[in-house]
Amino acid sequence: MENLTLQIDGMSCEHCVARVKQALSKLDGVDVRNVEVGSAEMSYDPSRVSPDRILEAVDGVGFEPHVAGASV
Repeated sequence: MENLTLQIDGMSCEHCVARVKQALSKLDGVDVRNVEVGSAEMSYDPSRVSPDRILEAVDGVGFEPHVAGASV
């Protein structure tokens, strides 16, 4: 598992948090640790999901994600 933190532009409320959390939770291999307005922290299995796919999932619910940091 690897850790990934995203900065997410466009989030402004708890409804936004719920949408992002739901989108990330649907991805196979992602363990969401924390989502708050403007960011999300998770662990992911690189053999099951890529960081690009994670970014696409957040973008798909209407927000602009950017990788803030990644580590093993």
